Amino acid sequence: MSQQRALPQSKETLLQSYNKRLKDDIKSIMDNFTEIIKTARIEEEHQVLRSTQGEQDNYEMHVRAANIVRAGESLMRLVSDLKQYLILNDFPSVNEAINQRNQQLRTLQDECDKKLISLRDEIAIDLYELEEEYYSSSVCEPSDLPLCEAYWNCDSLDSSPPDFSSPLISAETASSNNQIHASPHLNGGGMVEHS
Repeated sequence: MSQQRALPQSKETLLQSYNKRLKDDIKSIMDNFTEIIKTARIEEEHQVLRSTQGEQDNYEMHVRAANIVRAGESLMRLVSDLKQYLILNDFPSVNEAINQRNQQLRTLQDECDKKLISLRDEIAIDLYELEEEYYSSSVCEPSDLPLCEAYWNCDSLDSSPPDFSSPLISAETASSNNQIHASPHLNGGGMVEHS
């Protein structure tokens, strides 16, 4: 009784209506079944003909059987309504299911994060080893160039083999030579000297 008093008025009224439906349907099934059993008795004396009485009893049994079926269907609907009411209003179970699902998803997220971190660490180690190997190789000398430009420079060196018969002149040496030949030097006497 204390649990029913704690329920809101609408819920209490709904539960009372479910209880009344249950009692009415069971009473209908019992009454109709009892009347079918009474109709099955054979009485010797009738005011009407035996065939007429048989037709009447047959019709009454059909009606009462239909009433039993209707009461059974009403009970099935009542069970369905109770299940729906329990599913929709059982908040502790719903909250428990939500919490369990959240816990499963958090566990899955933690596993994915750990796998991603380990993958990141492995890739960083491999990348470091590749850079060390690249910069310590004898084909391409280490320079301040970015990795992609150094790679293209190495490819251009590989595509054209070096000519060791002619000396290599750097761009700075060539530009300084051009400046020396282009600008004459004046000495103190006003004479031009070429170096």
